[in-house]
Amino acid sequence: MKIHAVKFYENGFMTQPFAMGGEEGPEKFDPQVKYRSCLQNYVIDTGSEIILVDTGLPDEFPDTVPDEKTTIHLGTRIKNYLDALADLGYKPEQVSKILVTHKHEDHTGKLDAFPQAKIYIGAEDAEAMKLEGERVVRLGYNDGAYYNFPAAQKVAEGVYIIEAKGHTKGNSIIIAESDGLFFMFHGDVTYTDEALYENKLSVVYEDKEAARQTLDRVREFIAHHPTVYLSTHTPLGYENLEALRVVDLAKPTETLPVGEIAYKTATGKFVCSVCGYVYDPEKGDPDRGVPAGTAFEDLPADWKCPRCRQGKEKFNRA
Repeated sequence: MKIHAVKFYENGFMTQPFAMGGEEGPEKFDPQVKYRSCLQNYVIDTGSEIILVDTGLPDEFPDTVPDEKTTIHLGTRIKNYLDALADLGYKPEQVSKILVTHKHEDHTGKLDAFPQAKIYIGAEDAEAMKLEGERVVRLGYNDGAYYNFPAAQKVAEGVYIIEAKGHTKGNSIIIAESDGLFFMFHGDVTYTDEALYENKLSVVYEDKEAARQTLDRVREFIAHHPTVYLSTHTPLGYENLEALRVVDLAKPTETLPVGEIAYKTATGKFVCSVCGYVYDPEKGDPDRGVPAGTAFEDLPADWKCPRCRQGKEKFNRA
């Protein structure tokens, strides 16, 4: 089995209140503390089939413009998802399965680029995305428990998708077993590994109680199995993979300083940092009574993201 990171954003950051303020509240944490951020998804090459864990952002997704209020910034786009996948030697027609950790656009943005692949996704998230058709597998987790996780489904030899509700209602994690190690692809159970070690939830979840239960189970599993923790939004994800670094919860990895941030001119659009919805002033939000030509700053104070219902404070400039 070979596992690769598909890297397509670099040199971003997230603030400590965003990464760790989900239970005590963001005001309990220091906004001046920033952790490295980026964006990558993963490939599992079993030798007999090519399996993707999540599928990047749409090519047309605008890059965000960070300012003093930004809580998470993906960084600078290195290349589009399919180009990054091609650099690893893979073509869309080779992919047989896509394992979706959750519905957000930075994890599902290129699903349509793989018309021959089966899409495995939690039923609630499939419903939210209105995914239909023969190639969509709405997970029933019909293989029972996987160690301390109560509900799992085997999708290939040594590869399991596991129910892990909280971040979204249909959230899952994937574990691949290889050479005595457990490779855990967790989507956004934590946004940065520092939160895993500190046992903190981010501010992004649909069910806080379920998110806490999932993080507890993840930490319990890690405590008893040699686990390589593969994150989506921190360079520690691919660094852990490259070093085959096993998590030791008593010995956190070093927090490195945030790299150089690339600033650019804003377009007037705003992007939801939770689900990736783009508010375009030229289009407005007519379904919610916001006419075309309405600047983001002029939206009503109680306006919420049409897709994930987060408030205006969760949006970043693009």
